Amino acid sequence: MASSKSSSIFADIQIAKPIEVFALIADYNKDEFKEKVNLSVGAYRDTDGKPWVLPIVRRVEAQMASDPTLNHEYLPVAGLVDFRKAAIKLLLGEEDSRYGGVQAPGGTGTLRLAAAFTKKFFGCDTVFVSKPTWGNHKGIFSDAGFSNIVEYRYWNAEEKGLDYDGMLEDLRNAPPKSVVILHAVAHNPTGVDPTQDQWEGIAKVCREQDIFVVMDCAYQGFASGNLDTDAWSCRYFKDQGFEFFICQSFSKNFGLYNERVGNLCVVAKDCDAKMKTLSQLELIVRTAWSNPPNHGARIVATVLNSPQAYEQWKNDIHTMSQRILLMRQQLLSKLKAIGCPGTWDHITKQKGMFSYTGLNAQQSDMLLKKYHIYIMKSGRINMCGLTPANIDYVAEAINAVVTESKGQQCKI
Repeated sequence: MASSKSSSIFADIQIAKPIEVFALIADYNKDEFKEKVNLSVGAYRDTDGKPWVLPIVRRVEAQMASDPTLNHEYLPVAGLVDFRKAAIKLLLGEEDSRYGGVQAPGGTGTLRLAAAFTKKFFGCDTVFVSKPTWGNHKGIFSDAGFSNIVEYRYWNAEEKGLDYDGMLEDLRNAPPKSVVILHAVAHNPTGVDPTQDQWEGIAKVCREQDIFVVMDCAYQGFASGNLDTDAWSCRYFKDQGFEFFICQSFSKNFGLYNERVGNLCVVAKDCDAKMKTLSQLELIVRTAWSNPPNHGARIVATVLNSPQAYEQWKNDIHTMSQRILLMRQQLLSKLKAIGCPGTWDHITKQKGMFSYTGLNAQQSDMLLKKYHIYIMKSGRINMCGLTPANIDYVAEAINAVVTESKGQQCKI
């Protein structure tokens, strides 16, 4: 600690590296280039490139604002009961005494709960994450005390698809008491999901190695437009008798990004095991955020528990998922039409909000500096950032950087 009054006690603290996606957003907002495009942020955008508040969300919020029976009292430590029950049924398709839920601040909060619990009660020290994975997975488990964070092979750069054999080989080498994070649907960042047959093989290895599974389910409805289809992997593990955690997020499929609505779904062997687990998760919550926020969870609960509102929400999901599919198809068509070097069919084979384009860090940097198109260094783009107004410009810019990086000349 600093002793001089002229020196801050924080003087020796190092400036942390910027968080890439948020740094890109800040740079984009300051950029005055007229044709700039933001393909970095993981949030839905409409055909005009604007944030979209779902119509059903606006309607429910208006009802809540005029409801005199609602107040601002604390929720239970585990969260809003109606929300937790409805979220579990949405995901697993049924109610069962073996299932329980704990509300948390977004998918991030659910993952932190999962990490803290497995570290404390299972003595876990190794977590397997896909290579690549969502940027926050490693940090969450590291901060929870996991000292061994291992990447299992996932993205096959040559084929622009899943390295299924490599993934299984890596998981077969998992030490005892390992945790694995599996992306339930619409893998972030690649958009590459296992087939149902491959999911069966993954489950078989997890059982053989006695690996504790944590499913990260942030995009239910976004991959296919169908909520049940996108829940297949979670329901398969449940039907196979696994005891596991599922980290649900409602940021994407409800557009509730800043409301931080998440649910940690616990699937246990029996009701007694579930109740014991929930009781300990509540103690973790108590020392972390004490009680979860109400507003977003009540919106979700209201929609999921009203047949009419639920149907409207499914229509909203269909609107979002179909726009994503359309942008995939149009980007592929335009890249092929202008003769962009390489193969690009993987764009339409991938699922969900993101596409792992195959662009390398140098090409991604060229897109940013020369054409003011903001994407992650990994080449990941948010398909929702594409609009009818900018898709031609983006396709031509991709063609230009790919051509130039191959030593040719191409101008747009």
